[in-house]
Amino acid sequence: MSPNKSTYFPWDIPQTKPKMALSQAMERLYDNYLTPRPEDNPLFTSFKYTQLEGLDYNNDDGTVSRRDPSKIICVNQKYYVWYTKRHTVCPPKGPEQCSETVPSTDWDLAEIWYATSDDGFCWTEQGVAVSRPPKPELGWRSVSTPDILVWNNRYYLYYQAFMEASGTQGDHCPVTLSSSDSPDGPWQASGALVVPNGPEGSWDQFSIHDPYLLVYQDKIFLYYKAAYGDRPEYLVGNGVATASDPMGPFNKHPLNPILNSGHETTYFQFGEGIAAFAIRNGNESNTIQYAADGVNFSIASVTSMMPVAAGPFIPSAFDSSAHAHGIEWGLSHFCDKRDPTTKHSFLGRFDCNLSRINHSGEMKQTDVIHHPDVYFSQALTPAEKDARTSASARSANQSK
Repeated sequence: MSPNKSTYFPWDIPQTKPKMALSQAMERLYDNYLTPRPEDNPLFTSFKYTQLEGLDYNNDDGTVSRRDPSKIICVNQKYYVWYTKRHTVCPPKGPEQCSETVPSTDWDLAEIWYATSDDGFCWTEQGVAVSRPPKPELGWRSVSTPDILVWNNRYYLYYQAFMEASGTQGDHCPVTLSSSDSPDGPWQASGALVVPNGPEGSWDQFSIHDPYLLVYQDKIFLYYKAAYGDRPEYLVGNGVATASDPMGPFNKHPLNPILNSGHETTYFQFGEGIAAFAIRNGNESNTIQYAADGVNFSIASVTSMMPVAAGPFIPSAFDSSAHAHGIEWGLSHFCDKRDPTTKHSFLGRFDCNLSRINHSGEMKQTDVIHHPDVYFSQALTPAEKDARTSASARSANQSK
């Protein structure tokens, strides 16, 4: 006699939740994700990376750094991106040794530059978009981490304005903006503080970082991150503030923080809601999340090797219409920290499959094969190896 089919989970995995007793793991498979198989999940992807052509880094000597790319926009069949560029006399030396010409961190003594491309692979640097103003104006020490908003045919760059060197409480810097009638500038600085820090004791009392703009539900959504808690055990969360005008006022959502993990801010419209990357820092790192209302996020997929500080090309970034198709590529930055004497960052391209209209299996693999060097690059330090060797020897002696 054959067993009752309702007593065992079927070999051909159901696309909808079966009416039977399930373990917590199988309950999650249906309750927490868009589909039970990641290959069918429109918010699951693996990532591929390509080095860019056209940008010079002074033979990687650490004096030139490009990082924190903005979203990419397309104007007159040309792609535009803005980013933090540092071109200094030497690589970063830390807060103790920095000066008016020597940077403290990779984003110290920086300006906002921009580049254009016809294909997203080869980029031509066009020049500085926002320079550091004279002291003591907002951003005299450094301007960095830009993002772009297009609103009523005008362009707005939002960015962090450092008033002292990073590492000397300089990370507690405000967000300001510049605007222009053209993506090529000239840019007019507002001199205004766009999103104020929270009140004393609140999670964002010290920092409003990584402004990231979308137009959603006919409002301007400004997502941001803040580090809270004592280092080195600090957490990084994301918040959101909304406005009806690029100059504000921006009203913070009462449920902030809206993401409990993720070191940078990357968001995009997906269907009728908003999707987000949660990379690094936190229990939910290496996840792609989704909120039908742009605020209440849940994990939609778990992936690996996510792009750092991703700036995707989002065709619908400034369109409130429903059913956005998602993203397929963008730029991110890579930090070369192997040699502290040449520390710098550089831009690269990422490709993904987070599109509602691209149903191919391309970049839907969960078993991504890495070269062994990827693993061995995470080797123990000599001190860690010595400590493990000593511990192993003690354990061996105790077992005799």
